[in-house]
Amino acid sequence: MKILILEDEGIIARHLEGLVKQCPQPVEVLSVIPSVQEALHWLRIHPSPDLILMDIHLEDDLVFALFDSIDLTVPVIFTTAYDEYVIQAFKVNSIDYLLKPIQYEALAAALDKYHTFERHFARTLPANMAPLLAQLKVKEYKDRFMVTLGNKIQSIPTNDIAYFFLEEKMTFLVTDKGARLPINYSLDLLSQVLDPHEFFRVNRQYYIAHRAIQAAHHYSTGKLKLELQPSPKEMVFVSGDRVTPFKEWLGK
Repeated sequence: MKILILEDEGIIARHLEGLVKQCPQPVEVLSVIPSVQEALHWLRIHPSPDLILMDIHLEDDLVFALFDSIDLTVPVIFTTAYDEYVIQAFKVNSIDYLLKPIQYEALAAALDKYHTFERHFARTLPANMAPLLAQLKVKEYKDRFMVTLGNKIQSIPTNDIAYFFLEEKMTFLVTDKGARLPINYSLDLLSQVLDPHEFFRVNRQYYIAHRAIQAAHHYSTGKLKLELQPSPKEMVFVSGDRVTPFKEWLGK
């Protein structure tokens, strides 16, 4: 069983990792991730785990922001110090809701519940359905955007877009040729329709295509300054909390 752990406190994360490895079933902990943004990036570029152990308060946001940003169908065991989120937790993919400090017996019971569900659904699906279901899970990304300017409607291929940016609460796309056009998408919504291998959100204002990045320079306070083509009107930075996933993305 492949497990992902979302936990921003190192001591607790190591404790959880130790507990799952005590379980009789073979378990592989794929990664331990402390923030929603890093979890989003990891889930977009890796195959889905079998199960996620998920704290609710991560270092940058409540973990429910993860469900608002991507279509997450992986079963979840919540591990938290707060009991006020129980109802919200069971509206998503929750198997169980464990309060800290997590005890081995409680975690083992939650994992047994997961395996019970797993066996049930394995019995109800024909064996030859697995490859078909895998094909259905392949996500399709948006390959063009409609732009309206007065009475004129244009269709812009995604492959012709260098980056998207937010200005005065409006979202614009910029084409490879430098055309700047408004669209009816928020940057959060773009995260659901853009191919994460081709586009990366470097900060709160910019979503950038890989091919638009000419160079990145180290800057003060741990940020990166980007050279883009076409050049934007302002300096564009990779914010400090996104530098590590940005470097990983840039090298893929």
